[in-house]
Amino acid sequence: MAQDVKMLIYLDNCTFNRPFDDQGQLRVRLEAEAKLGIQEGVLAGRYDLVWSYALDYENSANPFEERRTAIAKWRSRARTDVAESAEVLRSARELETMGIAGKDALHVACALGAGCEYFVTTDDLVLSRLKGYTGIRVVSPTEFIERVQP
Repeated sequence: MAQDVKMLIYLDNCTFNRPFDDQGQLRVRLEAEAKLGIQEGVLAGRYDLVWSYALDYENSANPFEERRTAIAKWRSRARTDVAESAEVLRSARELETMGIAGKDALHVACALGAGCEYFVTTDDLVLSRLKGYTGIRVVSPTEFIERVQP
């Protein structure tokens, strides 16, 4: 029996951490709520989450155990787990030439390698550098909700 393929999405580490950030700024609160809405969509089966070795690596360096544990639990909800490969590394190097930093480039490259339709981030530099990028839609959590969520 074929598995139903839904929209593949990738949330980077800063997006997973957004609900733990200081909620004193309106933007942070809105992005945190949007991120939680995206997670509800994953749990409801509207989207398929993609995980990666880059998320494992970056999350393992989180000094806050509560955050690290809460984020790591999403790995089991992922439809796909992207491992390091020559293609992912090549793609990351290409993204670095566009001004995307190493870890961020790896996250985007993993999303590209998995065939994700959306890469969700709260990183302003990534959002601005990849605005209009044709390989994948790069959006903030609030943009994702505005475009996609019913």
